[in-house]
Amino acid sequence: MAEITFYELPGCPFCAKVRSKLEELDLEYDSIEVPRAHGEREQVEEVSGQTGVPVLTDEAHGVEGMPESSDIVEYLEETYGSGAA
Repeated sequence: MAEITFYELPGCPFCAKVRSKLEELDLEYDSIEVPRAHGEREQVEEVSGQTGVPVLTDEAHGVEGMPESSDIVEYLEETYGSGAA
C-alpha cells in the first residue's frame, strides 16, 4: 500500500491537476474514487473534515486530509519535486 492516498472524482478538473502532478513526479499513490453525492462522501469527510475533492494524505510526512488542488500541487512539488531539499 502506498503512503500517499488521493481522493478524487472522475471528470473533476481540480483532481486531474493533482493527478498530473503525482504522475509527473512519478509518485506511487492509492486512488480512492469518491461518490458524486457529497452526502455519501463519509470517507473523505473523515480524513479532511469536508466533502470536497481533491484531498490528499501522505503518511510519510504526517499530512492528513489536505484539500485544495493548488495547495496539494505546491506541497507535492516542495516535498517530492524540484523544491525538495
